Amino acid sequence: MNLQPRIYELLHKRGIETEADIEEFLSDKPQKTYDPFLLLNMEAGVDLILSSIEEDEKICIYGDYDADGITSTAVLMEVLSNLTSNLAYYIPSRFEEGYGLNCGALDKIKAAGIDLVITVDCGSVSCAEVEHAKEIGLKILVTDHHTITDKVADCLVINPMQPGCPYPFKHLAGVGVAFKLAQAIAAETGLPKSAVNRTLDLVGVGTIGDIVPLVDENRTLAKYGIRSLNLTQRPGLSKLIEGTSLQRGKIKSENISYVIVPHLNASGRMQDAKIAASLMMEKDSEKVKEGVETLISCNQQRKKIQSETFEQCCNIVEEKYQTAPFLVIDLEDAHEGITGIVAGKLKEIYHRPTVIVTPTAGDCLKGTGRGIEGIDLYNLLKDNEELFERFGGHAAACGFTMKKQHLDTLRSRLNESMGRILADNPELADAHIQADLKLEAGDVNLQLVAELKMLEPFGCENPQPLVSIRLRPGSIRKMGNQNQYTKFIGVLDDGREIQCVIFKEAKSYDELLKKGQPLTVTGNLESQTWNGKQYLQITVQAIEE
Repeated sequence: MNLQPRIYELLHKRGIETEADIEEFLSDKPQKTYDPFLLLNMEAGVDLILSSIEEDEKICIYGDYDADGITSTAVLMEVLSNLTSNLAYYIPSRFEEGYGLNCGALDKIKAAGIDLVITVDCGSVSCAEVEHAKEIGLKILVTDHHTITDKVADCLVINPMQPGCPYPFKHLAGVGVAFKLAQAIAAETGLPKSAVNRTLDLVGVGTIGDIVPLVDENRTLAKYGIRSLNLTQRPGLSKLIEGTSLQRGKIKSENISYVIVPHLNASGRMQDAKIAASLMMEKDSEKVKEGVETLISCNQQRKKIQSETFEQCCNIVEEKYQTAPFLVIDLEDAHEGITGIVAGKLKEIYHRPTVIVTPTAGDCLKGTGRGIEGIDLYNLLKDNEELFERFGGHAAACGFTMKKQHLDTLRSRLNESMGRILADNPELADAHIQADLKLEAGDVNLQLVAELKMLEPFGCENPQPLVSIRLRPGSIRKMGNQNQYTKFIGVLDDGREIQCVIFKEAKSYDELLKKGQPLTVTGNLESQTWNGKQYLQITVQAIEE
């Protein structure tokens, strides 16, 4: 391929070396995908489903309350509806039931006449719950993607992360596993590929929403998913796109991450995830309109409560935990639907692993945590597993339930563990923003921007590239309703000008910019169009003298 040298440099840094790999990575029609029957237990799982359909048994899809679980549920409901009308779905309440399988839900499902439960995005290590399901006469098939370090549930489990699974790519989202199951069912039954591929809009949303690595097969699913989303005829997604002022045909991964996914998640955070799940399957225009309005209202409410809780947590950190290497914050009255988001914002601001705990039933605390790059949060918490009633997650995000009496012990142990890690690896505490490419003035042109766009979709393990460039600032002005943002003109070494905007912590750079001296600016290089003319812009993430 005929690319600028700096693009090859960036691709090589990201481990994309050969010409074939580069062509696949940049292709509009990627081919990297694998036979679904390579997944351990796939053949037996499909046989179980098809025999259940043949015997006219009732099937329940058991999902989760986040965007991955919601889209996974909708994918299997849609594909299986081509083969049977004996379908139902169940999504547990974040507040009353928590994540994953629970025995009370299984009792309700059994009472509703269900014969087979198919989990999506959960269930791999739900050993006690699976045993309960079998005891009350339910057949169960688990499809999941979460890390397995414990004993696997004693039933058919389809999860690329489980020991002994030969599937070549281990990092599918829950919706990716559900999609592979749908492909296998179609292959066995002769369903047309279109019956499965119609769900790619959902697959794109769930894959990007669950922040799995956007490489290998996930990149294929995300690319086709985004394309499908931009053309979607799904009433719920179409109306949500319209209601959130997105432009059909121009939706990118960041629009999914920061607009569509938060709206889907907001229903489970503020009310009930079934609102979003039913919207993904609804065809009645009035119900679709009502569902979208509810999601928008939930998201507005979520943002308000989230902002208040974040401010409260920052005050607690400044008062109590300024020197703590691991933040464990207990909140008496926080809305648990937003604590995960707030923990994520805190770990970004303070660059420390963060756990927020809130009271729940039975003299217990419910905790949610987010990790920083280079730290496996799952392993840190798992070392303290005897303190938890329930525990699960992965390297970047975890959740647990524990007795209140163990909180001080947990906080002390986590800070000790993190202190030891930082003593051996002090660079992990460094939040310094590192550029992917250090550009000279001659490198900066619209062709480079066009080729950088070829690396989309951006996300986990394929972030939007950061470039650094030397320039002299001028024509500084403030933007935003509270003058909280900054725009300035940067003059490159060759005399050309580039527009620069700062959205994050803009005020902290005011004095530096006023000096008018040459600076190194790091950020995202983009192009903007105004009155038919294209110009270069850098969205600034950091500035150094």
